[in-house]
Amino acid sequence: MRHYRLPKLKHRGTFVWPALHCALWSGAPVEQALAHSRPPAEESEGEIKTLDTIEVEGRATDLLGVAGSASQGVVGQPEFKFRPLARVGELVEVVPGALATQHSGSGKANQYFLRGFNLDHGTDFSVLVDGVPMNMPTHAHGQGYLDLNSIIPELVDKVEYGKGPYYADVGDFSSAGYARMHTLHTLSQGLLKFTGGEFGYYRTVLANSHKIGPGELLYGGEVHFYDGVWKQPEDLDKYNGMLRYTVDEEDWGVSVNGKAYHSNWTATNQIPDRAIRDRSLDLYGSLDPSDGGNSNRYSLASNFWKRGDAYKSDFNVYAVYTDLALYSNFSGYIDPAGDQIKQQERRVVVGGNGELTHYDRWFGFDMDNTVGLQVRHDEVMGLALNHTQARETLQNIRRDDVGETSLGLYIKNQTHWLEKFRTITGLRSDFVDFDVKSPSDGRNSGDKGAALISPKLSFVIGPWYDTEYFLNLGYGYHSNDARGTVQRIDPNSGDAVSPVNPLVWSRGGEIGLRSQAVPGLNTTLALWWLQMNSELVFVGDAGTTEPTGRSERYGVEWTNYYQPTDWLTLDADLAFTSSGYTHVARNANNIPNSVGRVISAGAVIDLPQGYFFTARVRHFGQVALTEGNTGWAGDTTLVSFGGGYRYKDYKVELDLFNAFDSRASDIAYYYNACTRTETCPRAGDEPGNPGLLRHPVEPRMVRVTASLSF
Repeated sequence: MRHYRLPKLKHRGTFVWPALHCALWSGAPVEQALAHSRPPAEESEGEIKTLDTIEVEGRATDLLGVAGSASQGVVGQPEFKFRPLARVGELVEVVPGALATQHSGSGKANQYFLRGFNLDHGTDFSVLVDGVPMNMPTHAHGQGYLDLNSIIPELVDKVEYGKGPYYADVGDFSSAGYARMHTLHTLSQGLLKFTGGEFGYYRTVLANSHKIGPGELLYGGEVHFYDGVWKQPEDLDKYNGMLRYTVDEEDWGVSVNGKAYHSNWTATNQIPDRAIRDRSLDLYGSLDPSDGGNSNRYSLASNFWKRGDAYKSDFNVYAVYTDLALYSNFSGYIDPAGDQIKQQERRVVVGGNGELTHYDRWFGFDMDNTVGLQVRHDEVMGLALNHTQARETLQNIRRDDVGETSLGLYIKNQTHWLEKFRTITGLRSDFVDFDVKSPSDGRNSGDKGAALISPKLSFVIGPWYDTEYFLNLGYGYHSNDARGTVQRIDPNSGDAVSPVNPLVWSRGGEIGLRSQAVPGLNTTLALWWLQMNSELVFVGDAGTTEPTGRSERYGVEWTNYYQPTDWLTLDADLAFTSSGYTHVARNANNIPNSVGRVISAGAVIDLPQGYFFTARVRHFGQVALTEGNTGWAGDTTLVSFGGGYRYKDYKVELDLFNAFDSRASDIAYYYNACTRTETCPRAGDEPGNPGLLRHPVEPRMVRVTASLSF
């Protein structure tokens, strides 16, 4: 067997881990960890080889020979600190081509879009934070509900991402892509940060770390208040806390991470465009000023990692408690009493993940073999949908208690066949078991189980002239709401309905390249295709989702990150997508709220004298709102600027959001709704007035931040 030593990894100015181990602890893709640790092919048997030091810098990191596709990448804290964030959900937008919008209050999960998917609140995009899943299956508001408000951006170390169903270690809710976020485990200095801005915006962050015994204790907290731009103030009260203890040894480590989050708010949802135009409602007005909600999330997780000369292992366990009470009125007053609904639930999630990789030389080839296990159980209590008026219950529509268990097993092999040719093959098996008890209607109770197998295959060629080429193929899936898999009766109409499939296959392919041929420029280009057996789309007049037929998407993505000098950084990401249903006529096959064009670009000037300046533009468009051509959303373009001065332990910065005061839509829909004052048809199969409903972007605003390092 071949033996080799691993180097110390210089990570943002501090020596922390051997290369392999740092990649493992941070949750990096296995191929990344092994690429950094693998001895050169020409090394003789028994020879000891020490690798060069590797500098991890986020998007500037050299991923040639490391990534498994052109659509994988990493973004680090150095890029976060210069990126003005109007809201926490925009952390997702560090994934090129991803978009986070909001159609309700700041305490609710964002609406996400990627690769032509209307992801609703997370249906086909999965996120893990320190190994803990954030997506919630069989959720009161939407399948895969993804609420990132419990994250403190200043404590995020890096975000690793991948797009497409090509990765064996990623399971449910990841057909469009995934992101793994990792928080810091130590701070070189404590941080006290205060931000104040227009419309009653106040936010304070305090964080520090201390050496205690063999490890490092990091603690951080956030307090956030915001009235918002709306005629009905948000009155957002948000509190976040994090406590993490990490022991980081040479060849093993362990961490324990506790987090707590609470939020309550008043929401302004989308309103009819016709009411804005005839001035019966203000652009920032509300159909129902009693909309809003409250949410809590508490989690405890532990991670353990270990490595030897020819293996590595990584394990974690977690327990999460969440609850949500959400009041929403999407359609106004089709019912004279109002159409507000209350969605609520309490949930306990327990689970764990384990992965073991052995790397060796078989049959004359360098080969890495990985086996992994992922287990999760959700116990959802008081899962309810009620008709309410001003937050008072008028009618109980449905109530359920759900137990949902998922098990994922995967194997993965990476083989270096030639110096410039490697393959990554994977096979994933997923099993789910649903147990639904419906006190409101026993006919909607039942048990359901399902299983599927998802093969993966990638070819990687190069690099030549600092350019690497990829061909990726794979199957993925998403789970459906457990209630829909056993439901026999529609709780609104009483009509008989057919259950939906528990698991829905997706399949896709991609060809791409990654190049660093131009000094200082990291660029990727990907041409991709994806097909879904069915998917979930938003139904505005019900405030819920429903299954649909087969869909198909294809597109092109071009990402660029350029550092021509030490003080100037430029980035530009372009994503263009075509999408449609394949089971209907071409002139009626649009996927509602599928975004066809996303462009993001920015510049950062960081001068050695302590001054820094930023500029960003964010554009999206080509958004169909109906299956036919009756409704389209307009384009949205936002420009933001920032700047400040840094002196020793002090920093002051000013951010200008929506600099040109755009009044475009943050998100738009097309469905039937009625205001209080307009004539409202209430008979027939589709009561109400059809039309465009908008939730505008927030107007131009200024925020000032003062930071102290201690």
